[in-house]
Amino acid sequence: MKKFIYPAIFVTEEEGYSIFFPDLDGCHTQGENLEDALDMAKDVLSIYIFDMLEDKKEIPKPSNPKLIKIDKKSFVYLIEFDLLEYQKKYDNKVVKKTLSIPNWLNIRVEELNINFLH
Repeated sequence: MKKFIYPAIFVTEEEGYSIFFPDLDGCHTQGENLEDALDMAKDVLSIYIFDMLEDKKEIPKPSNPKLIKIDKKSFVYLIEFDLLEYQKKYDNKVVKKTLSIPNWLNIRVEELNINFLH
């Protein structure tokens, strides 16, 4: 199980929030309200990290949130990405595998009318 936690900077706008991740170039989003902003931050972080992993790029180390300088209309919030949960939800491509099993197991499965093919 691989989890990633990155600080995100939430900037209060006239309507909603702008969000960006100081450690991840081009990883930014926005939300209409705080709940929406948190959901959008998690989504953009998930897509960004997953794409980096698929492209076999080095994942940057997250900054210490205490060391991030922000202004009065901003705040830092930690956003988590759980790779296994993301893969379960979105990585649904099918992979065909051929496998061998012991004869005793095959006999037992056939007795129980279990279909290996589906």
